[in-house]
Amino acid sequence: MRIVKADLSNPRHGVAVLEVLDAYAADPMGGNHPLSAFTRSHLIDALRQRPTIHVFLAFDGEQGVALANCIEGFSTFACRPLLNIHDLAVVASHRGRGIARQLIAAVEQHARASDCCKITLEVLEGNAVARKLYAACGFAGYELDPAAGKAMFLQRILD
Repeated sequence: MRIVKADLSNPRHGVAVLEVLDAYAADPMGGNHPLSAFTRSHLIDALRQRPTIHVFLAFDGEQGVALANCIEGFSTFACRPLLNIHDLAVVASHRGRGIARQLIAAVEQHARASDCCKITLEVLEGNAVARKLYAACGFAGYELDPAAGKAMFLQRILD
Protein backbone atom coordinates (compact mmCIF):
# COMPACT_ATOMS: atom_id res chain seq x y z
CA MET A 1 0.00 0.00 0.00
CA ARG A 2 1.30 3.42 -0.93
CA ILE A 3 -0.09 6.68 0.51
CA VAL A 4 0.58 9.89 -1.44
CA LYS A 5 -0.47 13.50 -1.33
CA ALA A 6 -2.41 13.76 -4.56
CA ASP A 7 -1.14 15.83 -7.45
CA LEU A 8 -4.43 16.82 -9.06
CA SER A 9 -2.65 17.78 -12.28
CA ASN A 10 -1.70 14.09 -12.59
CA PRO A 11 -4.52 12.42 -14.58
CA ARG A 12 -4.00 9.10 -12.76
CA HIS A 13 -4.53 10.81 -9.41
CA GLY A 14 -7.64 12.56 -10.73
CA VAL A 15 -9.11 9.27 -11.92
CA ALA A 16 -8.35 7.66 -8.55
CA VAL A 17 -10.08 10.49 -6.67
CA LEU A 18 -13.19 10.19 -8.84
CA GLU A 19 -13.33 6.39 -8.65
CA VAL A 20 -12.92 6.20 -4.87
CA LEU A 21 -15.25 9.13 -4.19
CA ASP A 22 -17.89 7.69 -6.53
CA ALA A 23 -17.73 4.34 -4.73
CA TYR A 24 -18.08 6.17 -1.40
CA ALA A 25 -21.02 8.27 -2.62
CA ALA A 26 -22.82 5.12 -3.77
CA ASP A 27 -22.24 3.42 -0.39
CA PRO A 28 -24.94 3.66 2.31
CA MET A 29 -22.56 5.72 4.49
CA GLY A 30 -21.97 8.10 1.58
CA GLY A 31 -25.62 8.69 0.73
CA ASN A 32 -26.43 5.76 -1.62
CA HIS A 33 -26.12 7.86 -4.80
CA PRO A 34 -23.18 7.84 -7.21
CA LEU A 35 -21.59 11.15 -8.15
CA SER A 36 -23.53 13.21 -10.66
CA ALA A 37 -22.23 13.61 -14.21
CA PHE A 38 -21.61 17.29 -13.41
CA THR A 39 -19.48 16.43 -10.37
CA ARG A 40 -17.52 13.78 -12.26
CA SER A 41 -16.81 16.29 -15.04
CA HIS A 42 -15.87 19.27 -12.88
CA LEU A 43 -14.59 18.08 -9.49
CA ILE A 44 -10.89 17.73 -10.20
CA ASP A 45 -10.65 21.18 -11.82
CA ALA A 46 -12.62 22.70 -8.94
CA LEU A 47 -10.35 21.05 -6.35
CA ARG A 48 -7.25 22.24 -8.22
CA GLN A 49 -8.47 25.84 -7.95
CA ARG A 50 -8.59 25.69 -4.15
CA PRO A 51 -5.14 25.76 -2.55
CA THR A 52 -6.56 24.97 0.89
CA ILE A 53 -7.74 21.52 -0.22
CA HIS A 54 -5.36 18.63 0.37
CA VAL A 55 -6.11 15.18 -0.99
CA PHE A 56 -4.37 12.00 0.17
CA LEU A 57 -4.67 8.79 -1.84
CA ALA A 58 -3.93 5.16 -1.06
CA PHE A 59 -2.85 3.00 -3.96
CA ASP A 60 -2.70 -0.79 -4.12
CA GLY A 61 -0.35 -1.12 -7.06
CA GLU A 62 -1.83 1.23 -9.67
CA GLN A 63 -5.37 1.11 -8.27
CA GLY A 64 -6.67 3.94 -6.08
CA VAL A 65 -8.36 2.27 -3.12
CA ALA A 66 -8.86 5.03 -0.54
CA LEU A 67 -8.78 8.77 -0.07
CA ALA A 68 -8.89 11.56 2.46
CA ASN A 69 -10.15 14.91 1.17
CA CYS A 70 -9.08 17.59 3.62
CA ILE A 71 -9.88 21.28 3.80
CA GLU A 72 -7.73 23.73 5.69
CA GLY A 73 -9.61 26.01 8.05
CA PHE A 74 -8.58 28.39 10.78
CA SER A 75 -9.09 28.34 14.54
CA THR A 76 -9.68 31.87 15.77
CA PHE A 77 -9.28 30.74 19.40
CA ALA A 78 -5.87 29.18 18.73
CA CYS A 79 -4.92 31.65 15.95
CA ARG A 80 -3.61 28.71 13.92
CA PRO A 81 -4.79 26.67 10.96
CA LEU A 82 -6.76 23.44 11.39
CA LEU A 83 -7.35 20.61 8.97
CA ASN A 84 -10.79 19.12 8.44
CA ILE A 85 -11.09 15.63 7.00
CA HIS A 86 -14.13 16.20 4.81
CA ASP A 87 -14.16 12.74 3.18
CA LEU A 88 -12.42 9.59 4.32
CA ALA A 89 -13.23 6.58 2.19
CA VAL A 90 -11.88 3.10 1.51
CA VAL A 91 -13.34 1.01 -1.31
CA ALA A 92 -15.24 -2.05 -0.06
CA SER A 93 -12.70 -4.56 -1.39
CA HIS A 94 -9.94 -3.03 0.74
CA ARG A 95 -11.69 -2.36 4.05
CA GLY A 96 -10.38 -3.90 7.24
CA ARG A 97 -6.73 -3.65 6.21
CA GLY A 98 -5.76 -0.54 8.21
CA ILE A 99 -5.73 1.76 5.18
CA ALA A 100 -7.93 4.40 6.81
CA ARG A 101 -5.58 4.49 9.80
CA GLN A 102 -2.64 5.01 7.41
CA LEU A 103 -4.49 7.86 5.70
CA ILE A 104 -5.23 9.49 9.05
CA ALA A 105 -1.52 9.23 9.93
CA ALA A 106 -0.60 10.93 6.63
CA VAL A 107 -3.16 13.67 7.30
CA GLU A 108 -1.76 14.15 10.80
CA GLN A 109 1.79 14.37 9.48
CA HIS A 110 0.71 17.05 7.00
CA ALA A 111 -1.27 18.92 9.68
CA ARG A 112 1.71 18.96 12.04
CA ALA A 113 4.05 20.15 9.25
CA SER A 114 1.52 22.93 8.50
CA ASP A 115 1.39 24.00 12.18
CA CYS A 116 -2.28 23.06 12.49
CA CYS A 117 -3.70 23.10 15.99
CA LYS A 118 -6.13 20.23 15.36
CA ILE A 119 -7.72 17.87 12.89
CA THR A 120 -11.51 17.77 12.70
CA LEU A 121 -14.03 15.49 11.01
CA GLU A 122 -17.66 14.54 11.09
CA VAL A 123 -19.12 11.05 11.20
CA LEU A 124 -22.62 9.62 11.03
CA GLU A 125 -23.91 8.32 14.35
CA GLY A 126 -24.76 4.99 12.75
CA ASN A 127 -21.28 4.44 11.31
CA ALA A 128 -19.99 2.35 14.20
CA VAL A 129 -16.92 1.09 12.33
CA ALA A 130 -15.73 4.62 11.53
CA ARG A 131 -16.54 5.89 15.02
CA LYS A 132 -14.47 3.08 16.55
CA LEU A 133 -11.55 3.88 14.24
CA TYR A 134 -11.70 7.59 14.99
CA ALA A 135 -11.79 6.98 18.74
CA ALA A 136 -8.78 4.65 18.42
CA CYS A 137 -6.98 7.44 16.53
CA GLY A 138 -7.65 9.92 19.34
CA PHE A 139 -10.70 11.79 18.00
CA ALA A 140 -13.34 12.80 20.52
CA GLY A 141 -16.45 14.95 20.68
CA TYR A 142 -15.82 18.69 20.81
CA GLU A 143 -16.93 20.75 23.76
CA LEU A 144 -15.71 23.91 25.43
CA ASP A 145 -17.52 23.37 28.71
CA PRO A 146 -19.31 20.14 29.63
CA ALA A 147 -22.22 22.20 30.96
CA ALA A 148 -22.79 23.63 27.47
CA GLY A 149 -22.70 20.19 25.83
CA LYS A 150 -20.93 18.81 22.80
CA ALA A 151 -20.80 20.65 19.51
CA MET A 152 -23.33 19.59 16.88
CA PHE A 153 -22.64 19.48 13.15
CA LEU A 154 -25.45 21.20 11.23
CA GLN A 155 -26.02 22.04 7.60
CA ARG A 156 -28.26 24.22 5.47
CA ILE A 157 -28.54 23.17 1.85
CA LEU A 158 -28.35 26.03 -0.63
CA ASP A 159 -29.85 25.48 -4.08
